[in-house]
Amino acid sequence: MSRIAFIGLGHMGGPMAANLLKAGHQVTVFDLVPAAMQSLAAQGAELATSAQQAAENVEVVITMLPAGKHVRGLYLGAEQPGLLEVVAKDTLLIDCSTIDANSAQLVAAQAAAKGLEFVDAPVSGGTAGAAAGTLTFICGGTDAGFVRAEPVLAAMGANIFHAGAAGAGQIAKICNNMLLSVLMIGTSEALQMGLDHGLDPKVLSDIMKVSSGGNWTLEKYNPCPGVMENVPSSKGYEGGFMVDLMVKDLGLSQEAALLSNSSTPMGALARSLYVNHARQGNGARDFSSIFEQFAKTKK
Repeated sequence: MSRIAFIGLGHMGGPMAANLLKAGHQVTVFDLVPAAMQSLAAQGAELATSAQQAAENVEVVITMLPAGKHVRGLYLGAEQPGLLEVVAKDTLLIDCSTIDANSAQLVAAQAAAKGLEFVDAPVSGGTAGAAAGTLTFICGGTDAGFVRAEPVLAAMGANIFHAGAAGAGQIAKICNNMLLSVLMIGTSEALQMGLDHGLDPKVLSDIMKVSSGGNWTLEKYNPCPGVMENVPSSKGYEGGFMVDLMVKDLGLSQEAALLSNSSTPMGALARSLYVNHARQGNGARDFSSIFEQFAKTKK
């Protein structure tokens, strides 16, 4: 078992750290929210007073942070010493945040200059997957770094992929989430059109699932309230993956598209629709709540 520092214990990071504890790893945690750390302490984690302290004398550091600026600041240093200056020789660095590829590549390059392996490993699977230990990890980094990271990530996920060199994990993740947003919007408008014509949305969903329109949102995450149990749409769109996070990921997808001169008209439209949805006060709700944008106005 490994000595692991886990930094960033939000909706995703907390359950991920808990699964490392369940797997028998020795885990030291840090988060800016004390309550998040106390929850992990009750499960056997050691508490640190800073990210820097957490990262000392461990074999693996895992981070789950909001954005690229936070990852750069933590690893490279801003007001405090960066983790690259603190960790022991041969410490494996794994960042599970979803950020821009340039930030991941910058941190990886500076880590490599110090003889350290840095793996960008953004996740897919949402809070339910984090709790169940069934996340998908999409990794970028060297072959050696991936080989070291894989058994650690296996305690938190069911699918682990090596997408390529540093930053490749981030590119693959935003490609996936861009497609997910398009599928969610298309599924929502199709279901609402069926409703407008008097169809039962559950029956329509069952038809489309086994027909050419079948997709993940119909199989696992139906956006129409009451069609599927234990998904956000049947819980007032609470929990799950927030609209604000989808807006962030779609922004990253469009930045990446500009850098590569890629044509992404559906992704651009999806971002516009989700930005509008967030501006209507839905930022903290699950991204499947975009379904409401197609509903008939209630009188």
